[in-house]
Amino acid sequence: MVALTVLPPGVDQAEWLASNTVAFFKHINLFSSALSEFCTPSTCPTACGPGDTVYVWTDDHGRKLKCSAPLYFDYAMSYIQELLTDEEVFPTKAGKKQLFMLNSCPSTCPNFKPVSFINFFPGSVFPTGFVFLVQKVFLLFFRTLAHIYCSHYRETLALGLHPHLNTLFAHLTLFCQQHSLLDPEDTEPMQDLITALGQQA
Repeated sequence: MVALTVLPPGVDQAEWLASNTVAFFKHINLFSSALSEFCTPSTCPTACGPGDTVYVWTDDHGRKLKCSAPLYFDYAMSYIQELLTDEEVFPTKAGKKQLFMLNSCPSTCPNFKPVSFINFFPGSVFPTGFVFLVQKVFLLFFRTLAHIYCSHYRETLALGLHPHLNTLFAHLTLFCQQHSLLDPEDTEPMQDLITALGQQA
């Protein structure tokens, strides 16, 4: 699995980060949609993570909003979708998009809309601060999967989806380690699991 995370020879780092951001976005949304009926304002009144961690959303005005898990992750995925479809942030070559439809999170992401698969081409000009934005996106990815582990792992087991969750989480964390996308304090509460899955990978 490590080979899937390493920057291939001759590939621009920003393009590699961008294409993987799109891929993880697709897979995490599809996985979340399978569990959306279990993640509701009544079952998850706060967006909790491991231990006593509570994720708080910060809006465009810098206000911190404590909200239910489905609302938090709706905000998160809507924010990421806006970035992915913003040509100033994720530039694409006009007329060269390969389409796929993401109809995920019908319950937890009511504002979620289908998005085109973004096909990046050599020479794309990414904005200053692009890596910072990618780091923020991957933190939201990490929090989404951490919440599933902490609050919905029983349902994941019942649906037989735990191998997929483990593979997705291992791939995500390895990619983040390879490209320095997450701070140690963000991953520390899940470090035992990260280590165990990393040994298996």
